Amino acid sequence: MLVLNRKKGETIVIGDNIEITIIDVLGDNIKVGINAPKEVGIVRKEIKEEIAATNKQATQSTPNLQTNLQALNQMAKEKGAKQGIK
Repeated sequence: MLVLNRKKGETIVIGDNIEITIIDVLGDNIKVGINAPKEVGIVRKEIKEEIAATNKQATQSTPNLQTNLQALNQMAKEKGAKQGIK
């Protein structure tokens, strides 16, 4: 992990097209601004972890979900092949 010290108004650049700017510092809280292309997903870590846990719970509560998804994908491929779609 790279650790950098930054002051209010200073920016960190990641790659060629992502910038992280320190907007404000209030005690233990830091407000950051992130400028990145739309195709770059940005989400707080705790939200990402919550989504992953919810997705895991959803798949565990549905028996044979993977088998059912594979069967649906196969049916879609077969239907596409019959219609001449690749």
